Amino acid sequence: MLFNSFEFILLFLPITLIGFFVIGKSNKNVKQQLPILWLVFASLVFYGRWKPLNLPLILLSIAVNYYLGYLLSNIITKPTVKKIVFGLGIALNLGLISYFKYSNFLISNINQFVGTNFALPSVVIPLAISFFTFQQIAYLVDAYRGETKEYNLSKYILFVCFFPQLIAGPIVHHREVLPQFETASVYKFSQRTLSIGLTVFIVGLFKKVIFADRIAEYSNLAFAAASQGIDLTFSESWVGALGYTLQLYFDFSGYSDMAIGAAYMFNIRLPLNFNSPYKAISIVDFWRRWHITLSHFLRDYLYIPLGGSRKGEFRRYSNLFITMLLGGLWHGAGWTFIFWGGLHGFYLVINHLYRSIRQGLGHNLKNDNWLLRGTGWIVTFIAVVISWVFFKANNFETATSMLMSMFGFNGVELPDFLAPYLSFLRNFGVGFLGFTVNVGISQKYSTFGIMILLIVAWFTPNTQQWMGKYNPALTESIEYNQPQWQQKFWQSLSWRPNRIWTVIIAGLTSLSLLCFSRVSEFLYFQF
Repeated sequence: MLFNSFEFILLFLPITLIGFFVIGKSNKNVKQQLPILWLVFASLVFYGRWKPLNLPLILLSIAVNYYLGYLLSNIITKPTVKKIVFGLGIALNLGLISYFKYSNFLISNINQFVGTNFALPSVVIPLAISFFTFQQIAYLVDAYRGETKEYNLSKYILFVCFFPQLIAGPIVHHREVLPQFETASVYKFSQRTLSIGLTVFIVGLFKKVIFADRIAEYSNLAFAAASQGIDLTFSESWVGALGYTLQLYFDFSGYSDMAIGAAYMFNIRLPLNFNSPYKAISIVDFWRRWHITLSHFLRDYLYIPLGGSRKGEFRRYSNLFITMLLGGLWHGAGWTFIFWGGLHGFYLVINHLYRSIRQGLGHNLKNDNWLLRGTGWIVTFIAVVISWVFFKANNFETATSMLMSMFGFNGVELPDFLAPYLSFLRNFGVGFLGFTVNVGISQKYSTFGIMILLIVAWFTPNTQQWMGKYNPALTESIEYNQPQWQQKFWQSLSWRPNRIWTVIIAGLTSLSLLCFSRVSEFLYFQF
């Protein structure tokens, strides 16, 4: 069941909301389980609607992890036995995700390297296996460390399969969400809360169906042509790369907004997952803003256990590189994903070395002038765009072909509608045949579409900033990193529960619903 579908918006979500608050109102004792069980039932219906055969797997995973977590936090006291049970739990989770997500990739590479012909039965990756497995690994780790309290089974099931965040995150931590269900206010309907949650949901829906899905048409054409061996022009390759860069951001951040908005309608706050990542002035800053919950998971449950920065600079950079490699592998069973992770690991190592050198020279990095910050922003954005080419491409040949065109190895050809204004560039070997019939990209729509979306991503506040003081997500205060006059200008336009904003949100809703004839899945469903 897609968030961007009539089935979800007009049927599932209203019924689930009404049922939750009606049952919650009739059960004065918050400790009663009926509202929780209702949400558990609804969430399992939501998940099973995709493919009912996936339900036994997620329920088995939940049951095993809950029981092992209960043993670790409440029953087992001997350190040796505790370590064995903990190791068994981690092995079971990694074995599950390895079989369904990576077995075919592993076997195919063994066959290619050794020359064998092993084959496995067709393995279909269960929806959201990466997300619900990571959440439960974190739960087991905290249970082993003695950092969890006892939760009953129904609340634990809800923690794993709460439908707003089940399919593509944010990756929630048990201590962020589970305690919220123990407060009485969660079960009381609030018109104010509903309006805030609905606003965030609609903004996310608009980002998905108006921004992401429209620009996807051009990026898909470019990458499809490159995969077929067609040499793209300079303009076509940059449209493909920038188009995917924007599509991925508005698609995934749109989903995260919809998840945060849907959860907030139930008085539940999910963690922030995006904080204007394309405004980052360094790659370190980028990973503090992009897929924040995954970054936190990798930091807390992989980078720090590997030793973090506690064992010298070489180990620090090695741990960082390994963490990003595994982060790339988490996204998909393919060498391009692994290379993407390794590339970001390399970026981060270079960034940390650069910071260390400057700090050694006595520079205060927080006081960089506008030129240094602007240069950092441009370099970071270009580096991220290059990495997304590998993330999107089916193979290295496609990625290499795209990058060669992007950096002018096939010549520099700009859109022909720019010729009257930039004809002097012909003296420098620049042509104006930037778009070809072979690829089929509409030059004006794609060019202006990308320009508009870049302006939105670079210069406008993100959803949480638009919502201002209402702060529907679990997050620390968001810095604008803008001149004072810009901050005041955007703050004056932040959302308020009034008639003007009601009309604006109604308009966004209408435009979004009109585009439902071309419903598409969210990109992160495949991960």
